[in-house]
Amino acid sequence: MNYISTRGNSPKKKFTEILLGGLAPDGGLYLPNQYPQIPRDELEAWRKLSYADLAFEVLSKFATDIPAEDLKAIVHKTYTAEVYHNARPGSDTTQITPLRTLEPGLHILELSNGPTLAFKDMAMQLLGNLFEYALAKQHDELNILGATSGDTGSAAEYAMRGKRGIRVFMLSPHQKMSRFQTAQMFSLQDPNIFNIAIRGVFDDAQDMVKAVSNDHAFKEKYKIGTVNSINWARVSAQIVYYFKGYFAATKSSDEQVSFSVPSGNFGNICAGHIARMMGLPIRQLILATNENNVLEEFFKSGVYRPRTTAETAHTSSPSMDISKASNFERFVYDLVGRKGETVRDLWSGVDAGKSFDLRGSAHWKNIKQYGFVAGHSTHADRLATIRMVWEKYGVMVDTHTADGIKVGLEKREAGVPLICLETALPAKFEDTIVEALGRKPERPAGMEDIESLPQRCEVMDADLDKLKAFIGSNVPE
Repeated sequence: MNYISTRGNSPKKKFTEILLGGLAPDGGLYLPNQYPQIPRDELEAWRKLSYADLAFEVLSKFATDIPAEDLKAIVHKTYTAEVYHNARPGSDTTQITPLRTLEPGLHILELSNGPTLAFKDMAMQLLGNLFEYALAKQHDELNILGATSGDTGSAAEYAMRGKRGIRVFMLSPHQKMSRFQTAQMFSLQDPNIFNIAIRGVFDDAQDMVKAVSNDHAFKEKYKIGTVNSINWARVSAQIVYYFKGYFAATKSSDEQVSFSVPSGNFGNICAGHIARMMGLPIRQLILATNENNVLEEFFKSGVYRPRTTAETAHTSSPSMDISKASNFERFVYDLVGRKGETVRDLWSGVDAGKSFDLRGSAHWKNIKQYGFVAGHSTHADRLATIRMVWEKYGVMVDTHTADGIKVGLEKREAGVPLICLETALPAKFEDTIVEALGRKPERPAGMEDIESLPQRCEVMDADLDKLKAFIGSNVPE
């Protein structure tokens, strides 16, 4: 398996060659040169597998340059009930991602049982073990630079804390995460963890990460890698739970299901798109946004118009307060027939703050074959959905999952099972849960008073030179 850039001007690479990096040298994102196809008999054979064994089978299709015995050891170290133990009462932690049925044909796929109570753990824990494996082989070190709107940061830091040869520099928008999310990150005292709060919004932080990734001399000197979903290994890890959720909701591979996915940076639903391209029988990929509905607008109109910092709303589902979705470039690459020159032209405008319009193009005529539908949710919708799910099913959901359920119920096709992807446990968004239900969500043991722990972070303007100086001053020569 070789990897190519969405912008078409970078040499082909193997999985381990792109594992520790982020953007391709031409500024694009890596994708497989072709998606592996899973025939029906292989799909049926996978149905009986444990999560770790399924992860091995899926990832074996992509990480073809890691010896099978090494990859198997890594995934079995990652996906254990001991790591994914923060489940709701009654959940089967041996399943890693248990399927909770609300009623026949309506399910929640629990993805938030990991150490930071968010679905980001599903990929980040694997990434931490892959990084440690690769660095040990190379006798090297890595300085991870990332940006988070809420959950990626804590998931990355918990996955990388104490890892040999790894430092984490994590950017987040100053005072725009929930109190719980902030405390999860800023309370870590590990010497290899550096939190940087940027005065601005998530897109400002993400732009800084991309700018550093495109400064090839700085990137090489300071051995900069990334854990954001621009890193292909994260997307590949997320493909696994689409297969697992499908198997849990069906009895045979003749059946179809739809997935509803809360989406900000398009990484989670991009994994679903790739699973569908591999042959998983997905009827619809239902994309749910919040008030920052750039992606909904595209799938309804063909126009992709990223918002400015001033236009980006601060909402009660803050992990989706994103107006420039990095992984969207991967989907557009497929949509335009995998033509790197077309993507280069489109993103030269996006990178300059412009929009693009695919209406009337031959590419837009093919959009329906990919199964996407989209909708959005507001604060009032979130409150109403949280109340409905609690009162009707006795299940408490977080704000982002509520966005997914609301849009999923609106857009689902009759007779097709709907799986709503859970994104976090409600404890991470306590204030909105209290507003919706008048009661606090339960917290896992050890996290009862996390906001009271001492916190440390560096507050900084969205200044690229200051960021580079901070990294340089904290990396030994």
